[in-house]
Amino acid sequence: MKKAHHSALQTNSVETEPLSIAQANSLIEECVQGLFHGLAPQALEVELGVAFGRTLAADIISPIHVPAYTNSAMDGFAFRMPEKHKVQGGPSRYLIVGESFAGKPFVGNIRSNECIKIMTGAVMPEDVDTVVPFESVQLELGQIQGAKPVVGEEIHIDWARFRAGDNRRIAGEDIAKGACVLRKGHRLHSASMGLIASLGFSAVQVQSALKVALFSTGDELQRPGEALKPGMIFDSNRYTLKGLLQGLGCEVIDLGIVPDRPQALKQTLAQAAELAHVIITSGGVSDGDADFTKTLVQELGEVFFWKIAMRPGRPLAFGNISKRLFFGLPGNPVAVMVTFLSMVRPALLQLMGQEKDSGPLRTTTQALCEQTIKKKKGRTEFQRGMTRRNSKGELCVSLSGNQGSGILSSMVQGDCLIVLEHDREDVNAQEWVTIWPLAGLI
Repeated sequence: MKKAHHSALQTNSVETEPLSIAQANSLIEECVQGLFHGLAPQALEVELGVAFGRTLAADIISPIHVPAYTNSAMDGFAFRMPEKHKVQGGPSRYLIVGESFAGKPFVGNIRSNECIKIMTGAVMPEDVDTVVPFESVQLELGQIQGAKPVVGEEIHIDWARFRAGDNRRIAGEDIAKGACVLRKGHRLHSASMGLIASLGFSAVQVQSALKVALFSTGDELQRPGEALKPGMIFDSNRYTLKGLLQGLGCEVIDLGIVPDRPQALKQTLAQAAELAHVIITSGGVSDGDADFTKTLVQELGEVFFWKIAMRPGRPLAFGNISKRLFFGLPGNPVAVMVTFLSMVRPALLQLMGQEKDSGPLRTTTQALCEQTIKKKKGRTEFQRGMTRRNSKGELCVSLSGNQGSGILSSMVQGDCLIVLEHDREDVNAQEWVTIWPLAGLI
């Protein structure tokens, strides 16, 4: 990181004015790139069958042409198209001299008045260049009455209805030998795994999993499965965050629930810094009397900022402990998810060396809001929404339920976040709003 900007981060750690989301993400991105670039996971080779969700550590270069050979794109008859400028009528009747099946190519020569029966994916002999579907030939042969011509019979092909090269797939037209098909930083999904397998690779170079230490703070928290005591709540944030982290392919180090005791919190933070690349906590970063996390992080390292002009999720601390990224997320369940998606997720993907993420607000779209939404200028607000198409085919959105920051049910019911920008005020019904689809994120 540039020295001047690092100083700006340190200065901001004592300021009380909340940052905008754009400012916070800019600081996080530069901090990750500068101070923590050395935390990038190492490369290792794994079998392709277990590589789903991992990040490529090297480019995938095709060792072969795809298709590997020129082949038929459909079932039909393969023949050589006459040169129309030299041939008045050209042969219209062709003798079937053989067959070519996938895995069992035709061997032999094919003359100008001959053809072969060919199946989808079968090798196209060099003597032919065009395929006509079975149905086209059968339409020309009323006397066949649905029977399929066989080797040794003659068929009529009205080649004037076709162009040379029709229904033929040329070797290498999809991928040429030596081409880069996937770049370093690509996160493997089902299609990309199939693509790699189609090139003959049984193993790939991937980044080792990013280690993330996670714990919840609060004397009021109980583990699920225990009998709930008066004044207590079950710890849900740790499970939410676990799912979000595992969805990114991270190795989660679960340090459980830590009570609101400075010494216990300090010991756990120090332990987390030894075990992981990134530390994530939930709770304990607001201005309450029992919220010690931010102060302890300042003792052990640095806090670059701790207030964001957003709702939900205003109290969010970002810093480092022993050059390990620290994110102190709010305690409310929905605020945890929103802050993770908008700020933590892009930073983790950056650390993992992945391609530029769809990241904070990069995959948004517009929708017609079907109801009035109250909004204060000066902060970005995220509302949980449900989309539908109206009779005109327009994308519409409405609130998916109670919008309290502790109401997870409306997050489950919704399929998007309605993003109300920093300078926007109240939204009227039938106004266009920005939405952030949640598919693939949660």
